[in-house]
Amino acid sequence: MLLLVSTTDVLQVVTDAAADIDVHASYVDLSGTTVTPGNQNTLITTTTTTDIVSAPGSGVQRNIKYVAIRNADATDGCAVKVQHVKSGGTASEICSFQLAAGAAIQFTDANGWEVVGVAPLTYPDVQVFSASGTWTKPTAFTGKTTTVQLWGAGGGGGAGASLATATVAKGGGGGGGGAYMERTYQTADLASTETVTIGSGGLAGTPGVAGAAGSGGQGGNSSSFGSWLTAFGGGGGAGGAISAAATGGGGGGGAGGQGSNGSTSGGTGGSPAASTFGTGGQGVAGSATNSTQNVAEYGGAGGGGSSSSPLAGVGGSSLMGGGGGGAGGCHNSTPNNVAGSVGGRSGTYTAGGGASAGTDGAAPTAGSNGSDANSTRGGGGGGGGGTTVTAATNGGAGGNGGRGGGGGGGGGVGMNPGLGGAGGTGGSGYCIVTTW
Repeated sequence: MLLLVSTTDVLQVVTDAAADIDVHASYVDLSGTTVTPGNQNTLITTTTTTDIVSAPGSGVQRNIKYVAIRNADATDGCAVKVQHVKSGGTASEICSFQLAAGAAIQFTDANGWEVVGVAPLTYPDVQVFSASGTWTKPTAFTGKTTTVQLWGAGGGGGAGASLATATVAKGGGGGGGGAYMERTYQTADLASTETVTIGSGGLAGTPGVAGAAGSGGQGGNSSSFGSWLTAFGGGGGAGGAISAAATGGGGGGGAGGQGSNGSTSGGTGGSPAASTFGTGGQGVAGSATNSTQNVAEYGGAGGGGSSSSPLAGVGGSSLMGGGGGGAGGCHNSTPNNVAGSVGGRSGTYTAGGGASAGTDGAAPTAGSNGSDANSTRGGGGGGGGGTTVTAATNGGAGGNGGRGGGGGGGGGVGMNPGLGGAGGTGGSGYCIVTTW
């Protein structure tokens, strides 16, 4: 039971937010042999301390039989503390609850305090951003910790060359993957809103005029969560040459910087950079050979490139960052088709294994698009485009990188007057914010 036994004893509720809190209390007053029932209704709408059962009169003992406290607000949560205040102003906390919108608690003699009107579960709060927007701190409950998962954008794949002679001609290099960054904060340290910027994927390389080299892809843009966290994008793949010059894939984004674009060598990984097997937040360099070693841990993987032979290297993979795009198909000096390569993936430390390369021949096809990110991995790299030695035929386009930092695939070689295949666009950044 709850008793008020003096003219200064009261039962109070302390609220920590401006929400609509409905309170009902029923009690029995005992004065000698006289029993008088009573009740009291209270609406609380501000952050304040409120008497929900007032003090009894002189010589009266007030026995509180029932109390119901309900958060009637449509959206806002509120923490409520019930306290008993004795004569002299000494407050003693009885209980405290976090009431989501629609939730309620009650007191009875038989069961004491208990939750009775539980609203639909509102925690943890998960806000997902595939485009730039605003994160809003949840109000249905008081969050303690907030984890931010953030991916930079992938680089675009380079376009393939166009050439009709018995000379080596090159497909475009794959774009580098975007970096993955994760931090956990005390929710109280964050502002009530934080700006989320999602980096756009690197633009694809476009074919040149018939008989010309392809242009290189552009680097992917960085993503950010307020001023707290930044994830850098991957570099663009080099355009395919009308010669045996090596074609470099883009470098993966790193914890401290953007991956660089490929050239006749692989683009360097973003700071702190690694050349083959990256650890931590190292961005990994793109390849300019048929390498299968340009893999990363949390940094972006390197894009696939091709050697002067020519042989195409697969896109690199990353455990959590974006996978690199595959290289586009080439011609050798016969000329015969030399197949392009698959994109890398996220969630593994083994290169390749991602989106497939396009088919070669009289009607070459585009590389497949990389898979999109989720909470367990980043975006996959697009596959390289198919190539052809059929007269007046365009090369296949590179596949697009998956959302969450996948690098675009390189375009395949076309047969003049056909054009080389366009590169694939890098996958955009991505962000998941979880509060509990």
